[in-house]
Amino acid sequence: MPEHNRFRSVRTTLTAGTGVLALGAALTACGSSSAADSGKPSTEVTVYSADGLHSEAGDGFYDKAFNDFTAQTGVKVNYVEGGSGEMVQRLAREKSHTRADLIVTLPPFIQQAASKGLLTAYRPAGSEQVGAADKDASGAWTSIVDNYLCFIYNTKALSQPPKTWDDLLAGTYRNKLQYSTPGVAGDGTAVLIKAVHDFGGQGPAMDYLKRLQANNAGPSASTGQLAAKVDKGELLVANGDVQMNYADMASMPNQGIFFPAAAGGRPTTFALPYAAGLVRNGPHQDAGRKLLDFLLSKDVQREVSSVGGGFAARTDVTATDPHAAELRKIMAGVDVFTPDWKDIDAHLPAYVDAWKSATGS
Repeated sequence: MPEHNRFRSVRTTLTAGTGVLALGAALTACGSSSAADSGKPSTEVTVYSADGLHSEAGDGFYDKAFNDFTAQTGVKVNYVEGGSGEMVQRLAREKSHTRADLIVTLPPFIQQAASKGLLTAYRPAGSEQVGAADKDASGAWTSIVDNYLCFIYNTKALSQPPKTWDDLLAGTYRNKLQYSTPGVAGDGTAVLIKAVHDFGGQGPAMDYLKRLQANNAGPSASTGQLAAKVDKGELLVANGDVQMNYADMASMPNQGIFFPAAAGGRPTTFALPYAAGLVRNGPHQDAGRKLLDFLLSKDVQREVSSVGGGFAARTDVTATDPHAAELRKIMAGVDVFTPDWKDIDAHLPAYVDAWKSATGS
């Protein structure tokens, strides 16, 4: 693939605790007062985000976008990273003393944040160019980077990827297959959603996942940890998402992307965008709005593929860089379905409980 040397491992595995250690002073300061109290424009903004767009090497999509934003506005970006569900849980815990201004997380957790009353409606400039399925009708959240669920396999050990879900039941994958935990990790929850879709309902999906458990190497709170294991051959198959795994290929060249199909069916996936919402009662909402406007600007959206290995959220931005072309090849021949996110948000605890019961997790 061309120009992979431009990417390093984009997905880092920072827990929320690590982020607090790095940003403790900043968060203490922003939690004690706000620009709104003083009537002055904010000079900082705090972002809680699911992992995937920040690079430990400092050359990821967030790294460039945040640096450019600070250079243009003088507003410093404080960044805290964790699992999709973890970030929403943290917002809920801090509801009486809000520290974050923006949250970026995957479905169904962005819907969960909205239903818990943790977000305030804001339609950023450019959001009219985001597809209806990739934003909230009431303005609670808007996608800033489009992305899709995928699986990965070790290309050195396997000459070709597994084609179907049933292929993953083979003894070859005993303790060599792992997927991140539904209800905790966004990509892990996506595995559950895809299984329910592909098998035609919750019952058949749980029956399958119960059988698959014999090959599962164990729980994983972070999807990002799995890519390195696949690259090293510790695992043969794991779940992931296209943006993360494509961007990782520069530093982890022994992984390939695939989409398992139901027996006799076509490979499927669904959009798993990084969706951003303005946090209700955030201490620097003026800066939060500015940053959200900036992330959806055309110039920044054109860099989603070239810098971040993802897909632009704006439909009026057509990327022409080599990475965008490779991403289109990856998605060729894959059927993309649209989950009923309202139903999933309402029934997610029941789905996760059913998964725990089926798998003994």
